[in-house]
Amino acid sequence: MNVLENFPTVAVVILNYNGAHYLQQFLPSVLASTYPNKRIIVADNASTDHSISIVQANFPQVEILMNQQNDGFAGGYNWALRQIDAAYYILLNSDVSVTPQWIEPVIALMEADDTIAACQPKLLSYYAPEQFEYAGACGGWMDALGYPFARGRVFDNMETDAGQYNTVTPIFWASGAALFIKSKVFHAFNGFTDSFFAHQEEIELCWRIQLAGYKIFACPESVVYHVGAGTLQKGGRKIYLNFRNNLMMLVMHLPPKEKYWKLTLRFFLDALSAWKSLLNGNTAFFTAVAQAHWYVLRHLHNIKAQNQLKKPLKSLQGVYSGSIVWHYFFKHKKTFAEIVEKKRS
Repeated sequence: MNVLENFPTVAVVILNYNGAHYLQQFLPSVLASTYPNKRIIVADNASTDHSISIVQANFPQVEILMNQQNDGFAGGYNWALRQIDAAYYILLNSDVSVTPQWIEPVIALMEADDTIAACQPKLLSYYAPEQFEYAGACGGWMDALGYPFARGRVFDNMETDAGQYNTVTPIFWASGAALFIKSKVFHAFNGFTDSFFAHQEEIELCWRIQLAGYKIFACPESVVYHVGAGTLQKGGRKIYLNFRNNLMMLVMHLPPKEKYWKLTLRFFLDALSAWKSLLNGNTAFFTAVAQAHWYVLRHLHNIKAQNQLKKPLKSLQGVYSGSIVWHYFFKHKKTFAEIVEKKRS
């Protein structure tokens, strides 16, 4: 009997854009993964550096797909995954170092429950491995106003990992830095929304998946280490996409009874943050938020979800019924446990 028959096929797909140094540094850890039935694929988003030649010269066992244009995270993965046949996809950032057995526990969890469509490992910081990493930490949540946060990360506060979130648990969204997803689900939901380009597209996809009755999980037994901001560095473009895409999600998926009052409040809170930044001399932040708001207002009636199903946000898993803005900035509660778990207890 072929031993691989006991292991569903897994395609680890690394979307790359000018990340040659990351591929050279982190591909060896991916290739050392102990899961037996895997393919490692670099999907290149029209890089202008030496990414392709480095992979070809140093990692001949890695498959390569080459896009003719940079379609961003959303469009790039949609383009790549249409060409890849596997039971599971793992969407892995090029700036992630993995541990040898990072795949097995997640696949075992997802194989045991057909309703689990997507999952993420525990994400720790590559440069401060005792701390959670910004882009997902130990599982993504959403507050009542649509602000994303995570077990181990609220706004810019990263907690130290002391095993406090080591439970396998449902979450709202799984991080795109290391996203496990069943291929049949990814394609059934038409993948990411192309117009997002980059940032929060995985949150929007997880929202759609939950609306259809599937579950999103965190599996902390799997551990990876993420550099963070490896492709699109911090700055005006990153801020713009985060604010714009987050508001677009609310327009797309909130029921009418929630949508307009929450959008109004979100515009107000975002504006407060922008004006505060401007007074502190950060004109780039102010401009990016203003541009994001203007985009959403101009396209408000044209922003449509791929599915028309609407459910109250609080009915979904991984949603905090209060405001993390209130707790973080006014009550000075900085950790997930202080905000969410104390209220539940």
